[in-house]
Amino acid sequence: MKTRIIQLTSLFAMALITLMLYAASGKKSASIEGYVIDSACTYTKNLSKPISSDCAKDCAKNGSPLVILANDGKIYWPIDEAMPAHGQNEKLLPHAGEKVEVSGKVYNRGGSHAIVIDTIKPAKTT
Repeated sequence: MKTRIIQLTSLFAMALITLMLYAASGKKSASIEGYVIDSACTYTKNLSKPISSDCAKDCAKNGSPLVILANDGKIYWPIDEAMPAHGQNEKLLPHAGEKVEVSGKVYNRGGSHAIVIDTIKPAKTT
């Protein structure tokens, strides 16, 4: 009986520690507006927006990861929380080259930004 109580107490303590680490991990929910653009063009051509939707789609179909180039110039890498993780091009491909609004959990590490996308929709035009 004592062994069972010790096991349950240990399990509860591990769950509590996991939740505390999860809360302290620095991730937060956010909404970001920007362009879905090919990552290579974003860096090598220093683009502020995609050349065209077809160009972004062609690069993505050839394996180049799509990213979100936010209005403030930050680049957000779309990531997956599942393990093993899956690429996010399939989710972004319908919006390649377009301005979108994405919401989800944002992670920042070493000056890099990533987002686990919960929703993606075309940005409102003014």
